[in-house]
Parts: sequence; structure tokens; C-alpha cells
Amino acid sequence: MQISASHKTKQFLTFAIKVAILIGAAYFIYDKLAHNTQLDFDAFWNQLETSQLLEPLVIFGLVLTTFLNWFLEIVKWKTLVSSIKSISLLESTAHTLGGLTASLFTPNRVGEYGAKALYFSKFERKRVVGLNFLGNIAQLIATVVFGLIGFVFFVIQFGIELPWYRIARISAFVLVLGIFFLVGAKQKRFQIKGFSWKRARGFMRNVSGRIHLKNLSLSILRYAIFSHQFYVLLLFFGLNTSYITAMSAITSMYLITSLIPMLFIFDVVVKGSVAVWLFGYLGLSELNILSVVSLMWILNFVLPSIVGSYFVLNFTPVRTKEKSIVS
Repeated sequence: MQISASHKTKQFLTFAIKVAILIGAAYFIYDKLAHNTQLDFDAFWNQLETSQLLEPLVIFGLVLTTFLNWFLEIVKWKTLVSSIKSISLLESTAHTLGGLTASLFTPNRVGEYGAKALYFSKFERKRVVGLNFLGNIAQLIATVVFGLIGFVFFVIQFGIELPWYRIARISAFVLVLGIFFLVGAKQKRFQIKGFSWKRARGFMRNVSGRIHLKNLSLSILRYAIFSHQFYVLLLFFGLNTSYITAMSAITSMYLITSLIPMLFIFDVVVKGSVAVWLFGYLGLSELNILSVVSLMWILNFVLPSIVGSYFVLNFTPVRTKEKSIVS
């Protein structure tokens, strides 16, 4: 009877956590759509009606690019996990979209690490967290590389005056901090809950070069898809400038907003504020810019998280005690 009661208690707690995650995600989405201080919902809907985005063929094209964006992420996760064990495309979909839903309302989506780890046995979870980090780092590398190129072009194109002295001070501080971290991390005594520089380096080397290359390639393809999806939406909202100039603004926006969450909780409002500043140079109205940012958020976060809700509800905790094939 005690075993049965304990099992029922665990089942109830699991169900309660699932419901809490779905309620939290639903409220987060509702709050962003209904209480957006920058964009009134009625004005947003009027913009959609006048922009011809509600045409069936256009909707199909936008949903298709969203599908391709997340399909690449699903393939990327399947590829990364193959260094531990083989999983199916459906399992990778559950991990990826379920993890998105569970992490939607967490700061900088840190909840994704824990959510994905729960799909694996206890012996595999540390490696799974590391693999998720590799996937996010590859995406960040693509964002930073293309973003820096675009930002330099944008600054030169519009002759923007930047606080170079402040930027130099911050860069110097980050550089010195990074050097101290690297030097300290190489010391044998430097460990955080069992993690050390030596173990991290060993983990990186255990992942084959082929997987690292495929991880980075898929991240670049994802970046190309959602950045061009943003570009197409801008065209529907009256963008009238060259492709290169527009892409320099888009890549600059993603660069800046990828760095801001390191200090603040990610918020669609932050991205909206950056976009208003950048695309203001291209002659777009604030209403049009915020409408595009909101649409991108709905397409690439809200829709996938709704699908992910199914996987959250059908999630079953792993009970197997088998060890990972990677020692």
C-alpha cells in the first residue's frame, strides 16, 4: 500500500507540474499579446488586415518557414544527442518543442536545459545539459558573426555615432574577466558542483568533429531562415530599401537582443525597442516595426509552444537506470 500511495503521489505531482507549466506558458503568451505596452492589439490587427498578410497563400508561406526553422532545430538536437544514443525524429520533436513550452516563461529560456534533461536517464543528464549548451552556443556564434558584419555595415552606412570610449572600457573589462576565468578554470582546484575546465574540454572532445560541424551548419541555416522571414514581413509592411541595408539592420537587431538577455529577462518588448531604433533609420513607422516583431514572436515562439503543449501533457518521467553508452 505504501508503494502504491507513493506511486500515486508521484503521478499527481507530475500531473500538477505539467498543468502549472501549461498555465504559466498560456498566461505568458496572453500577457504579451493583450498587455503589450508598446503595441495595441486592435492596431496590430488593423495592420495585419491592411498588409495582405491574412491571404491564405501568405499564411501558408509564413507557417512553412516557421516549420522549417523548428525542423532544423529538431534535426540539430537529434544530431547532438547521437553522441550519447540514437533517438527518433519524433522523440527529438518532443524534447525540442516540449522544452520550448516549459522554458517559455523562464529567464533567457534557462528552463530548457532542465526540461530536455528530464527526457533522459539520470546517468545521461549532465551530458544532455552540455549538448544543449553546445546547440545554443552554435546558434549564438551564427548570430554574433553575421550580426557584427551587419552592424559594422549599418554604422558606416548611416554614420551612427557610438560611445566608443564606453564600449572600449566594457570590452576591456570582459576581456580581463575572461582571462581570469580561463586561467582559474585550468586550475585543478577550480570546480563547480563537479564541473571543471578539464571535464568540459574532455566533453567537447568526446563529441565528434562531424557533429560539431553539422551543429554549426544547421544553426547557420536556421539563422538564414528566420532572418529572411523577418525581411519578408518587412516588405509586407512597406519596407522600401535595398536588401543589403535591410539585412544589416536585421542582423544588427538579433546581435543586440542576443546580448541584452545576459543582463535582463528576455522580453519581446526589448526586441521591439531595439527594432524601433534600428529600423527608424530605414523610414519605417514604429507601428509597422512593432507589428513585424510581434508577428515573428507569434510565429516562432507561440505556435511551436502550442504544439509543445501536447508533448508536455504526454511527458512520462524516465525510470530506466541504464547508463549512457558514452563513458
